[in-house]
Amino acid sequence: MFDLKQYRKPGKIEAAILIFVVLLILGYPMIMIPNMVPHIPVLLAIIFLLIYGMIFKIKFSYMQQSMIESVSTSMGAVLLFFFIGMLVSILILSGAIPTLIYYGLDIMSSRAFYLSSFLISAIVGISIGSSLTTVATLGVALIGISNVFGLNPAISAGAIVSGAFFGDKMSPLSDTTSISASIVGVDLFEHIKNMMYTTVPAFAISTIFFYLLSPNDKIGDISIILKFKTDISNSGLINPFSIITFILLIILSILKVPAIPTIIYTSILGILVSFFNSSYSFEEISKFLFYGYSKDGLSENITSLLSRGGISSMFFTMSIVILALSLGGLLFGLGIIPSLLDSISHLLTTPLRATFCVVITSLGINYIVGEQYLSILLSGKTFKPIYDRLGLHPKNLSRTLEDSGTVINPLVPWGVCGVFITSVLGVNTIEYIPYAIFCYSSLVLTLLFGFTGITLSKK
Repeated sequence: MFDLKQYRKPGKIEAAILIFVVLLILGYPMIMIPNMVPHIPVLLAIIFLLIYGMIFKIKFSYMQQSMIESVSTSMGAVLLFFFIGMLVSILILSGAIPTLIYYGLDIMSSRAFYLSSFLISAIVGISIGSSLTTVATLGVALIGISNVFGLNPAISAGAIVSGAFFGDKMSPLSDTTSISASIVGVDLFEHIKNMMYTTVPAFAISTIFFYLLSPNDKIGDISIILKFKTDISNSGLINPFSIITFILLIILSILKVPAIPTIIYTSILGILVSFFNSSYSFEEISKFLFYGYSKDGLSENITSLLSRGGISSMFFTMSIVILALSLGGLLFGLGIIPSLLDSISHLLTTPLRATFCVVITSLGINYIVGEQYLSILLSGKTFKPIYDRLGLHPKNLSRTLEDSGTVINPLVPWGVCGVFITSVLGVNTIEYIPYAIFCYSSLVLTLLFGFTGITLSKK
């Protein structure tokens, strides 16, 4: 984004004040107004910057061009969201996601409940690509089981959150994962593979942590799990053969096939598999692809778990991406971010310093604004030129964005994810934070690798 033309060069103090005002406009509504969607604060910030620019005689057409050029740099992400929305519907329609969840529930154990909760949440999170959906469906059931067993709800919630955000982070169906990759110009599957350097150790640490905390001598009633499996089975979507769609997805990603062709091939196979699993008409399949999968007669938990996907489900994400990129375009076009970066550019001379600044920026936006999308989008666009100048591959930046952006939002009590999780699980954010070990171990590992240079790839 540094190639955007700058129509003004504010001083460092003026730029710092403007950034503070923008963060205030973004953060205050998100923190103080319940259920505030991020689109409105972002629009207000854009309006503020447009008025600022016009006060200093900058033509509106120039500022509009800055927004358009900024959005155009990530049109690949917007296009990718269309395909991801359809793929989610197809994976449900073919039975791939329900089948993976159904058999994943077999790993539940009353003797190692916290570990089992972490693992099954991770499986479901990867399957559906949504941490919050995982928490709101399977997570609610697991909290119920935890209460029946008389276990600590804070540890149970920490295990659920850790597993759900592991799945969200590593799933090609996740919007935050695709945003992190596309915002810095990295192939989606290359980004996911590079995240393994921090994610796999964090997963191992979490596994050991929850195993040690699990009550190995406690046996409880697992009837809730059996009922959950029965409800999924009643959907009529369980089909072991459908797992081949996930196998194809993995194989193509290993072969470094670009994301959109991979999704197209997987979608075609998923539709073919669905013909063996159901008898939907072309009209019904078309509706599923746009509106997401839906079926009458399912239990409430299963309906909320499976009734998702479709192109329309991605409109929220696509719209906030476009607005945030427009805001970023204004911040650069008006010279605000370049002015601040110029003041610290002499310090950003090593991978450690660059990594540290990305982490601090992402954490700051998460804790000030409470929104993970903005922490990824603004930090990614701001520091991409720095990584280019240092000769670092942009996949290093996209990984750091995930480690300090995506998985940190559930640890923010007033953040979107933190508020949502507390409301659905009934466990205060402050209470489960110590046990959401996957989230902060990812952050520690990305700082450690930034300090040592291990796993940091050159261009």
